[in-house]
Amino acid sequence: LVRMKFLQLLSRKPGRLEMLFQIPFCQKQFPYLCLATSTCLYSKKKKANSYEQVDQEKYKNLVYSVTSYKTSAQTPETIFEEDNLLYGPPDKHRPPVKAETKTPKNWVPLINPNKRIPLLNSDSNLPMKISLQKTKMPSVTRVLQQTMSPQQAFYLERWKQKMILELGKDGFAEYTKNLFLQGELFHAALESIFLSEDMAAKEQGEDVAISGYLSSVQHVLKDISEVKALESAVHHETLQYLGLVDCVAKYRGQLCVIDWKTSEKPKPSLKNTFDNPLQVAAYIGAINHDANYDFQVSCGLIVVAYKNGFPAHPHFMDPDLCSQYWNKWLLRLEEYTDRN
Repeated sequence: LVRMKFLQLLSRKPGRLEMLFQIPFCQKQFPYLCLATSTCLYSKKKKANSYEQVDQEKYKNLVYSVTSYKTSAQTPETIFEEDNLLYGPPDKHRPPVKAETKTPKNWVPLINPNKRIPLLNSDSNLPMKISLQKTKMPSVTRVLQQTMSPQQAFYLERWKQKMILELGKDGFAEYTKNLFLQGELFHAALESIFLSEDMAAKEQGEDVAISGYLSSVQHVLKDISEVKALESAVHHETLQYLGLVDCVAKYRGQLCVIDWKTSEKPKPSLKNTFDNPLQVAAYIGAINHDANYDFQVSCGLIVVAYKNGFPAHPHFMDPDLCSQYWNKWLLRLEEYTDRN
């Protein structure tokens, strides 16, 4: 601004401006500033370049590839070369070998080929309910508990110790007792609903302990029809094991073994139910090889109900999935037999 005013004053007096820009005078006094157009008379400090701090020799190829212009894109080979320069050669290792799929030694089909289904099934409106008899045969629950994987047993024990730490031994015992009681009340309420015992179902629905579970399964109950068995004992005549089936009914038109489960945590996928699919497959196989039942089942359904009333998660098992879990069940049954 001062320079501009100075030039303006000089321009008002003729001859002064010409004298100022005479060549000899400019060369001696102002060799570089005589024709300057910028008002800045000082030079800024040069900003440090981050690339100058890089070990140019070590990262020569990488720096060159980043700072230089390339007309063609990098190829996978050049990228691998740069990675090798930076990080060294990659560790060569073999991919993990998949475990061989085991097959049961004593394989029995899930569907009984020798079972004859009567042309006209019994038209009784009452579902079957066979009492569970005490025998030396192992139950499905016992087999699964004694052949539990070490990892699953570890997590179960860790959860147990955590609960004991929070509640104490007596508190944990009371907690588990209440869980079993709620499960029994929930199953009894469902049985009353399927038997059309409206008054009993209404009274049980008013129970605060299970009201949330019943609200949770309402949308699933709408898809269930033609109940054939409730809390009924089944036993596999060939493999010699037994169990107690929660329900056998049609779910969206498919005859299923239905297993009702209660949970305080969400279980949105089938894998969250741990060994429950094996349990359902074991019950399906037992029904199909039990002479007391004049029908066969090929599908399963696990319904996880929640205490807070959140909509239950129904996990449907189609025939292919049931067959896969049936093979796993046979392996667990063989493991149990070998141990005992």
